[in-house]
Amino acid sequence: MSIDIGINDSDRARIADGLSRLLADTYTLYLTTHNFHWNVKGPMFNTLHLMFEAQYTELALAVDLIAERIRALGHPAPGTYSAYARLSSIGEPADGLSALDMIRHLVAGQESVVRTARHVFPLADSAHDGPSADLLTQRMQVHEKNAWMLRSLLES
Repeated sequence: MSIDIGINDSDRARIADGLSRLLADTYTLYLTTHNFHWNVKGPMFNTLHLMFEAQYTELALAVDLIAERIRALGHPAPGTYSAYARLSSIGEPADGLSALDMIRHLVAGQESVVRTARHVFPLADSAHDGPSADLLTQRMQVHEKNAWMLRSLLES
């Protein structure tokens, strides 16, 4: 069945591809943040444990929104670790990171998600895909704020 939502097939495919990369980044960041929530230790334990929980909970909701937008555009949403590993710009953290190194890794991950969303935005905007553009704008706002909050923990 054809899809006639006012966005041509080629634009829908390019936007869905970009959103698939955003989904992979978001899921990878979710998994990393959840890992750090479980394994953080040190004097900032309580603060970081709670902050990481709030962030991974928000990310868990975000992956669903991104995947559903990909589906609304008529494309399959990636959903395997191998697909995420191939599509994500975020690398896996080393084992045994200190709390400060966890924060640094998460800052880099948050910023990576912003860059991915910012890269996809012009595709959605030029195709007049308001729902995708709105989703991308919201994701950039969340991740820019999270990166700022995490960076603030590194300042003395």
